Amino acid sequence: MMRAVVYRGVNDMRVETVPVPRAGAGELLIKITTCGICGTDLKKIHTGSHSAPRIFGHEMAGTIVEVGEGVMDYAVGDRVMTFHHVPCGECYYCRKQTPAQCPLYKKTGVTAGFEPSGGGFAEYVRVMDFVVQNRGVVRIPDDVPFEQAAFVEPVNTVLKGVKMLNLAADDTVLVIGQGPIGLMHAALARRTGARVLTSDLFAERHAIAARFGLRDAIHAASENVVERAYRETEGRGADAVILAVASSALIRTAMDAARPGGKVMLFAQTQHGEATIDPAAVCVDEKTLLGSYSSSFSILDEVTGLVFGGFRNGFDLTQLISHRFPLEQAVEAIEIASHPRPGSMKIMIEPEPGAGVK
Repeated sequence: MMRAVVYRGVNDMRVETVPVPRAGAGELLIKITTCGICGTDLKKIHTGSHSAPRIFGHEMAGTIVEVGEGVMDYAVGDRVMTFHHVPCGECYYCRKQTPAQCPLYKKTGVTAGFEPSGGGFAEYVRVMDFVVQNRGVVRIPDDVPFEQAAFVEPVNTVLKGVKMLNLAADDTVLVIGQGPIGLMHAALARRTGARVLTSDLFAERHAIAARFGLRDAIHAASENVVERAYRETEGRGADAVILAVASSALIRTAMDAARPGGKVMLFAQTQHGEATIDPAAVCVDEKTLLGSYSSSFSILDEVTGLVFGGFRNGFDLTQLISHRFPLEQAVEAIEIASHPRPGSMKIMIEPEPGAGVK
C-alpha cells in the first residue's frame, strides 16, 4: 500500500492509503521523488471538470523501481521524469504540427490508481506502454536534481509557445503574470534576444525574475500596464504579448498593449467561456490572437538540453520553488497554490522530504 492525495470531488482532496500499482508488460513503475503543483491540476480540483476519484499531478520525477516484461531501454534504478501525454507522431494533427490535438495525446498514460490522471501526487505511478514507447520517459543526468528535472514538462509547454511567436532580436515582448509559468515565458523569450517587459502585482515575483536577468518590471498594482508598454516602445505597443494569467478579463488588456500587427498569445486560458475583444483590433489593426497548449515532442531534445544543461549554466529553475511539502501535508500545499501570495511561486509535493534536491 502507499499514500496518495485523492480527489473526491470539487475542492475535496484527501490523503489516503491506496494500492501500489504494478507494471504490466511494456510498462514502468516509478517511485515519485517530487511533483510540482500545476495550474491545470488546480483547475480540475476547483471546477469539477473531471469525475472522482482521481489522483492528479504531472510535473513529476523519480526512480524506476519495476520494469515490465518486454521493456528493453530502461532499468530499475534509472532516474527519470515522465510525461503523462505523448503524441503518436503520425496522425493528421501530428502531421499538421498540432500534437496536443492528437487522439493518442488526449489519452492519459500515467496513473497512481483510479481513472488515469497523472498520479504524481502519490508515492508511485504506473507508466503505460504507449508512453514508454513514444519517448515519454526521459533519463535524468546524475548531476541534475529531481526538482530541476520536474520542470522538463512545463518548460516544454512554454518553449513551444515562445517558438510560435517567431520573436526577433528587435522585438519587445510583454509577459503578463510572473508566476512560475510567466517567468519561464519571460526567461525563454529573453533568450531569443528580444527585450522583455514583465508585469505582475507582486514585487516579490519581480525580485525572483531579476535573478533570470528580467529587470524591465511593470508593477501592475500601481502602474497602467498598457500605458507603460506604449512608453517603452516609442508609442507603438509591444510586438508580442504573452498572457500567462488565467484571467479572461486580461485578454482585452493584452490586446490593447500589443502594437498594430502585433501578436497576443493566450497560454493560461484553459477553461471554456466568453471573453470580450475588439474585433477591429484583429481586422483593422491586424493584431494576431493565438493560443498554445501543452507540449511538443519535436522540441524535446532542445528542452532537455535547456533544463539539464541550464542547472549548471544559469537556468536553475529550482529558484522558482517557494514551498516544499511532504505528501501528508499535500492538502495544505494545494490550498497555498490555489491562493497565490506575494511569496509563493512553484509548490512541490515530495513523498520523501529533501530527496528532490539530490
